Amino acid sequence: MNENGNSLEEQFYLPVEKYFLMDIGGTEGFWLLFITVAVLAMITYKLGFAKKLPLMKSIIVYALLVFGCFMLVIFAIGGLPIAEVLIITSLVLAIYRFRLHRERKGED
Repeated sequence: MNENGNSLEEQFYLPVEKYFLMDIGGTEGFWLLFITVAVLAMITYKLGFAKKLPLMKSIIVYALLVFGCFMLVIFAIGGLPIAEVLIITSLVLAIYRFRLHRERKGED
């Protein structure tokens, strides 16, 4: 315990990870963190990097993306701000896409 009454383990996690791993806890917290990271990674991919692909190729790309999210969750449990970075990245790409759409709409 420190002077704030928090244990060392509670201080180690960032807000999103702390909520899922400490407040919810157990395997439910892990899976909710995984789903959050996977959905945010998919949004980031779709907003910034996705190209129009045939259905089967898209399924393969998203399956590999979900598989790679296991490693990101392990990094998040280790203390890296994975979920927070994905939230910020998604917001920045959404703003960029919105402004690009508005600019292209204005040219027509």
